[in-house]
Amino acid sequence: MIRVLSAAPVLLLALVLLTTGGLATSPMPSGSDATGPSTSFRPASGSSGATLRVGSDAWVSVAVATLWRRPDSPRDVDAPALERPARIQRWLSDMSAAQRRALNGRADTQALLGDRVRVVRLRPGWAKVVVPSQPSQLDRRGYPGWVPRRQLTAKRPIRTGRFATVLRRTAWLRTDQDPARKLLRVSFGTRLPVLGETPRHVRVATPDGVVRRVAKDVVAVHDKGVPALAPTRISLVRTAKSFVDLPYLWAGVSGFGLDCSGLTWLTHRVHGLRIPRDALPQSRRGQPVTAPRRGDLMFYASEGRVDHVSMYAGKGRMVHAPGGQEVQVIATSTPAYRSEYVGARRYLR
Repeated sequence: MIRVLSAAPVLLLALVLLTTGGLATSPMPSGSDATGPSTSFRPASGSSGATLRVGSDAWVSVAVATLWRRPDSPRDVDAPALERPARIQRWLSDMSAAQRRALNGRADTQALLGDRVRVVRLRPGWAKVVVPSQPSQLDRRGYPGWVPRRQLTAKRPIRTGRFATVLRRTAWLRTDQDPARKLLRVSFGTRLPVLGETPRHVRVATPDGVVRRVAKDVVAVHDKGVPALAPTRISLVRTAKSFVDLPYLWAGVSGFGLDCSGLTWLTHRVHGLRIPRDALPQSRRGQPVTAPRRGDLMFYASEGRVDHVSMYAGKGRMVHAPGGQEVQVIATSTPAYRSEYVGARRYLR
């Protein structure tokens, strides 16, 4: 049965909505529609409503934000990666092998949910940022690139003394009530402040200040200033090997896809070891070694320039992310790599 309202109540309802703002729509918290239709919310400032300012900090408010060379670098196929929430799995499944290769020259790295960035330039819809946690030869302040403004928040994160770091390739952020419903899939290495615990979950705060839950068995809870994993050679190799069979992604630094130096950088990150983001500067820092030990990085060059890195896994084996393939463990004597080997570096003393 269709109920027909008389004119007076309709006018009254319209007046109430207009005066209370009831007709306005507000952006969903980061990830709130990750399992449903994508949102077309395109704010001019940070996703929290706080204003992004040049010279100020901001925080990544999507699972994975890709840093682009220029605002016009993304192609039509890259649209899912530009949304909020970023639909990384959809993006990766939509791209052909040729389109994945063509990311070279368009994007250089990514940043994870909660990562701090510094805003260095603003354009309509876009912010140029540097990522301090990713040392780079391109900018002494951190790795540079352009990010859609909608994927950042200028709101300062909740401060706590403990953090939860994701230690599975991906994990679900869930609603903060039972049953804890899946909302947003986040990456290995994502670090969020801890607010409390339930028997099965850790309660965390997103950069937008929204309370979420994550399963206890997929995170490490640790004090501020303490790494999620103790930095040992065995742990470094075990972590790198946990990505075996993960597809290669140019610029990738997440559990959705990795490039060669993204694999080594992310592995060191969760162990509290700060290393450069790219293979070339990785080959110039750390301690040079002639006989690699487990966890040491091995470098390869073509035409005289380092363009690949692997991690020595012991017993003549190495784990690496070869371009266009998947993360794999192979012999260091593999001809294609043995002929281009140029040395090793140690970051764990």
